[in-house]
Amino acid sequence: MLQIVIPAYNEERRLPRTLRELRRHVTSHRGVLGRVEVLVVDNASTDRTAEVARAADSTALPVRVVRCARRGKGAAVRAGLLATDADLVCFMDADGATGLDAIEAAWREVLMGADVVIGSRAVAGSRTEARHCRTRSLGAAAYRRLAGRLVPGIADTQCGFKVFRGSLARLAARRLETAGFSFDVELLVRLRGLGAEVHEIPVTWTDVPGSTFVPSRHGAAAFAELARIAWRCRAVERPEPVAAPAVLLAGSRA
Repeated sequence: MLQIVIPAYNEERRLPRTLRELRRHVTSHRGVLGRVEVLVVDNASTDRTAEVARAADSTALPVRVVRCARRGKGAAVRAGLLATDADLVCFMDADGATGLDAIEAAWREVLMGADVVIGSRAVAGSRTEARHCRTRSLGAAAYRRLAGRLVPGIADTQCGFKVFRGSLARLAARRLETAGFSFDVELLVRLRGLGAEVHEIPVTWTDVPGSTFVPSRHGAAAFAELARIAWRCRAVERPEPVAAPAVLLAGSRA
């Protein structure tokens, strides 16, 4: 069984389309994926996010809602991962920016021995459609450089698609403290500290309007979170730096 966690804050407009596309994809790939369940984490939304999630529940794709009163994407993903019980778990963004064929690609990597498979917009083979100003692109590049010191060898920590062996995901999630947008970095540090083998795979990624990440409002906090992660995880053993995969998109989003 595969359980997919979708963190959602005020996503009543984008979430229904993502769940419809996910249901169609799962139905057409049932022979490969088997049973799939979605856990939508309502992150203290003030709109109809929980209602539209429940309305999408079906026998083809069961959907249940997990409440998370603590604000922040990291807090929502943590709550969702801890609510899972499957051998294989995933989290993806509510905007559906990452192409769903990444699910089967990640599944193959797990079968080959990977413990964690993360989508990457910065490795050979990825295809991206991004609309960013120069300032945002420069900020993303600086963020990647700093994140790379904490998780050497990983080109894109922030793509909103990651698949894990369930037991490892739940163990790392219990130790996760970062509630904001930089939570991915701490999660990866802790997974590696647990001995997880992390693989990056290329994805098709499309920038979907309506992101809740606003650089002018959240950018400084994301950098500050990296500093706190470095301090918090200073005792976590990290691997020696390795050559990063070839970067195709210097301005990809952090």
